[in-house]
Amino acid sequence: MFTGIVTAIGTIQSLDQRGDLRVRIAAPLDPARIDIGASIACSGVCLTVIDRGGEVGDAWFDVDVSGETVSCTVRDMWTEGRTLNIEPSLRVGDEIGGHIVTGHVDSIGEVVLAKQQGDSWKVAIRARASMAPFIAAKGSITVDGVSLTVNDVRDRQDGACDFALNIIPHTSEVTTLGQLKVGDQVNLEIDVLARYLKRMQSLQAVR
Repeated sequence: MFTGIVTAIGTIQSLDQRGDLRVRIAAPLDPARIDIGASIACSGVCLTVIDRGGEVGDAWFDVDVSGETVSCTVRDMWTEGRTLNIEPSLRVGDEIGGHIVTGHVDSIGEVVLAKQQGDSWKVAIRARASMAPFIAAKGSITVDGVSLTVNDVRDRQDGACDFALNIIPHTSEVTTLGQLKVGDQVNLEIDVLARYLKRMQSLQAVR
């Protein structure tokens, strides 16, 4: 379980295609606090640590990425040099500063607007029709592992929707979202509460 509050920006150091894809990620963390078998969210994807090392502030950890995970995440995500938003799993007693995030990517969105607005970065993302019912103005959504508030939603005739976000300067600096440009893909995870409400609604419709 995560909260969508990014701890560090990591970089993919190396890849090794075995049965699954073995990925080594460098991040300014303390390796002593990275447990083997622990979960770490990498740009919104929950992955299991299988090895780690390095020094405080210059750590690395290895994860195995299955073919299913590769197919469900943004194109070119698993490439050497790619930067990722890193969040270790929530510990008992930690502050929940964002919202409840599972680290399971629901869909891929595409950036359709990215521009400066005051000191902030205004970004609009197009979500597929399957995602549109779960996105609401002032609701929560996870974009590349970052907990954000939806400012506005515009429905499209094809069933998809465009939703707007305001990326404040701090978020731009401590995550990869400040690098977004039109045409980029992002990993999306809907609010878990919206997921359960949709399920309850579908069951009531059947009865």
